[in-house]
Amino acid sequence: MALEVLKEDEELDPILSVVNLVDVFLVVIVALMMMLAINPLNPLVADNVMVITNPGEDNMEILIKDGQRLERFQASDEIGEGEGIRAGITYRMRDGSFVYVPEPGVEP
Repeated sequence: MALEVLKEDEELDPILSVVNLVDVFLVVIVALMMMLAINPLNPLVADNVMVITNPGEDNMEILIKDGQRLERFQASDEIGEGEGIRAGITYRMRDGSFVYVPEPGVEP
């Protein structure tokens, strides 16, 4: 008889459901912390990172993290221009590698 009363008390105890909710919240918090740790743009990581989203598309975006500085570049239809000289030619080999041949008389 005494054991039945104890089992009934456990079933009616509202604190047990609160303990289960606390366990669920702890699992969610750990999962969120793990996602933050593997994020390449994590502010706690001091590495240099480059993230390219939508490569080759019209809305391509490049994020460059250099220490504490974060730069964002978006693709546009404008063509870049500048001053310079031809420095050499690059060839793509059959195996996918590239070979750079410098122009004669051009210093590296």
